[in-house]
Amino acid sequence: MPHSNPRTGSGAARRGSKTPGPGGGSQSRLGSSLATASPHAAARSPEPGGAAPRPGASPRPVPVVRIQVVTDTDLGLAQGVEFKTMDLNNIIKLLKEKPHDGLEARQLQSVHMMVQCYQNGYPLRDLAQILQILSLCSRKVEKQPSFLDIVCDILKLCRLPFLKKKASDEIIYGKEISEAVLLLGDLIKIPNSELRIQFCKCIVDFYHAEPLKKQIAGYQQVSSDYKIHMIASGGLAEILVLSWDLLQTELEKLWLLKTLQHLSTSELNCNLMIKAQAANKICSCLNTPDPSGQLLFRSSEILWNLLEKSSKEEIIKQLSNLECLLALKEVFKNLFTKGYRHYDRQLRNDILVITTIIAQNPGAPMIESGFTRDLILFATFNEVKSQDPLVKGLKLSNSYEDFELKKLLFNVIVVLCRDLPTVQILIEGKTVEALFTYVKKTERHKVIEWSAAQHEELQLHAIATLASVAPLLIDDYLACKGNAQILMFLEWCVNEETFFSQGNSFHGTGGRGNKFAQMRYTARLLRAMASLGNDTINQDLCSHGAVKQLIGILKIAVNQLKEEAIVLEIKSDILLTLSGICENHNERKEMFGTEGVDIILQLMKVDPKKFQSGLGHNRLLFSTLDCLWCCILGCYSLEDYFLEKDGIFLLLDLLALNQKNFCNLILGIMVEFCDNPKTSVHVNTWRGKKDQTAASLLIKLWREEEKELGVKRDEDGKIIDAKKPLVTSFQEEQKVIPMPASCPTTSIMEVSENIRAKIFAVLGKLDFENLPGLSAEDFVTLCVIHRYLDFKTGEIWNEINEELKVERFRPISADKETLEAITAASENIGKMVVALQNEMIESQRNHEIHSEQKGYIKICATHKQKDMANKSWAKFLARTSNAKALKKAKKLQEKAIESSRPKDYPQNAIIHSTEIKGLNITCIFLTAPKVTFLKPR
Repeated sequence: MPHSNPRTGSGAARRGSKTPGPGGGSQSRLGSSLATASPHAAARSPEPGGAAPRPGASPRPVPVVRIQVVTDTDLGLAQGVEFKTMDLNNIIKLLKEKPHDGLEARQLQSVHMMVQCYQNGYPLRDLAQILQILSLCSRKVEKQPSFLDIVCDILKLCRLPFLKKKASDEIIYGKEISEAVLLLGDLIKIPNSELRIQFCKCIVDFYHAEPLKKQIAGYQQVSSDYKIHMIASGGLAEILVLSWDLLQTELEKLWLLKTLQHLSTSELNCNLMIKAQAANKICSCLNTPDPSGQLLFRSSEILWNLLEKSSKEEIIKQLSNLECLLALKEVFKNLFTKGYRHYDRQLRNDILVITTIIAQNPGAPMIESGFTRDLILFATFNEVKSQDPLVKGLKLSNSYEDFELKKLLFNVIVVLCRDLPTVQILIEGKTVEALFTYVKKTERHKVIEWSAAQHEELQLHAIATLASVAPLLIDDYLACKGNAQILMFLEWCVNEETFFSQGNSFHGTGGRGNKFAQMRYTARLLRAMASLGNDTINQDLCSHGAVKQLIGILKIAVNQLKEEAIVLEIKSDILLTLSGICENHNERKEMFGTEGVDIILQLMKVDPKKFQSGLGHNRLLFSTLDCLWCCILGCYSLEDYFLEKDGIFLLLDLLALNQKNFCNLILGIMVEFCDNPKTSVHVNTWRGKKDQTAASLLIKLWREEEKELGVKRDEDGKIIDAKKPLVTSFQEEQKVIPMPASCPTTSIMEVSENIRAKIFAVLGKLDFENLPGLSAEDFVTLCVIHRYLDFKTGEIWNEINEELKVERFRPISADKETLEAITAASENIGKMVVALQNEMIESQRNHEIHSEQKGYIKICATHKQKDMANKSWAKFLARTSNAKALKKAKKLQEKAIESSRPKDYPQNAIIHSTEIKGLNITCIFLTAPKVTFLKPR
């Protein structure tokens, strides 16, 4: 219905105005109406030339004016056409009627009128009904071809932007529209090529919406994002993928691929497409003949979008079948051998990346499809001559796409070699020989097919690939004299020959302007080979002087190079390589020598603050300790040198840091070192912070470990449960599970998972009876440590007993008695330890009470002495201020003097007077009588 204007009458009444403003009559009318709305302002501002109001005059009555809102339409600002709607329910009802004479014409006429009515776009409020009409018309196309044109006309209008009257229309009609979008999926199922193509064009145009040419009064254009969201929420993508097999012509498939390409930009659509097996369907048709050249491009684009926006695992699963891999193989082979355009090379690389992702699935039939063989051939033909006709006359250029291809081929070799059956194909393809062509110094004046930066990046990539491939192809590695080539290249890396590295690539990180990147990947390759434990390889390394060379490089790295992440990594790899070479061989340990021990000692003096730097100091310390274990322990001369240089002190300093990552390894080294009789003296001599001894440190670590494991102890550290003195909280929660005799139980596994067994071994070798610097708390814990082996034996027997009960086995009488005796003996040991702990705690408390009493007596004596001094001072003050007190003191003094004199004197004795004549002071001097004896003549 046309929209009526309620303000038309008032506007017509004011058309008599003859003074239009600059903007036309409407603006002058607006001005007059606004002026009328402010009578007070008019009263304050008299008209020019008019009479001023009299001061005493009464105010004029203010007329009541009804203010009316003026719209853009009234002002002439709204441009566009007026929108007219139709009763769509009648059309739907008409289309649903049963066939009869004249019905088809009436239906076509009514739908045609609807199309004419909505020539400028569909409003959201009518869209669900319009889509229903479209669905009803499309169902008639097969039997009534006259409906085809009208269906196409409706679809063409769908390509226009939708219209909304209010901002809330998008929310109000959203659910209804998303449900109606499903009806669009029925169009693709109709066997009409023109209709299918028109439908695909309609969906594609949703992503390329153009603004309306004519503005509709009262309506706004809906954004294209809203249309895209409605398609995604309606689940149209899944319907389109499922209808792939219904398409008959190549043109239809191309348009459907173009539609799916646009739909795959949404994560929701990608998930729906994967649900409909889109990856499998699209990949299977890659090798279909396509004169237009669009099939391959659009298919690869869809696969890429699916990989990025949906479940990667599900896509790999869909593509991991023989049909898909054969299609990918043929496409890649054709692009590799026949592609010459920039576009072909890019597409070839994209296909190779998708193949690499599929190859990560061990279940993918890469070998069965022959794809593995072709990929290895393409990766090595440039370095190793091949008679295969597939690569005859083929040559790569130094273009960016071919350079990326070479790197991708190196990468796919790393992925393929994870599948052990691929090893034989790698041998046949001479992969190791091809990769070793890059392990040599770059010659400046030699003409190569790559630029300097490209060759450097490929060199690093090849060495990194060798680190994965060479351990699987040991015979090929030895045949190429791999150790000799690597050591020669490593020697070039450390010499002072000028080399300007680019350091642009991922593998070149940290190596700009130096040879650190080459050194890093060469050291990593050596570590990979030495860690195999293959005696042939390690002996070959020794015969080429690898130990001395690596120690020399390590010395340079430690003393001369700055501590960067790449340098720390090189140090770690060299240390691990030395560990692999020297392990279990005393002759090689002697080659390690005192020079190697000095480097180990220097690396152990690490600042604890550096562990948090993130540069790799943790890994370097791990490698250092591993090298200490493998290259020094077992060689008595190196052990003695290590002890002389206070190496045990450094180990205990690291242990005192209480870094959980290192404690287990350090204690393992301590256990081995304690076999040397000289070690115990060094261990007992060590002192940490607050004069802490090594034994006290080990016992403290035991307590912390038990607290972390949840072992039950009381506040004094005593055993609570004598039957289970060592059981952790995890063992308590874990139910007994019957296991085969060959499988270790929880109690056995627990020994290797914490440090208690190692602490017991170290303290046992140091002698439990003579450990210095222990407190009472330490002695209480030491009682448990001393009996660790007995407790662990009883715990295992208890576990066996519980397993028998769970399995409902009843042992014979003799075995039952033995089990009961072992259990009782273990419990008795626990009770004995508890009694000993109680005795120690009681003794400690008595000692504390005795010490407290001694302290109290000392305090009392001090207070008594102070009281006596105070009393003496008070008497002194009394004598100086009171004459009577002075006289009394005098008499007491004389009486004391008199009582001290002997009653009988010798005849010749002379008695001296004790009084001082003429004394005028108040102090009284207590002097003993003096007697002089004269010798007879």
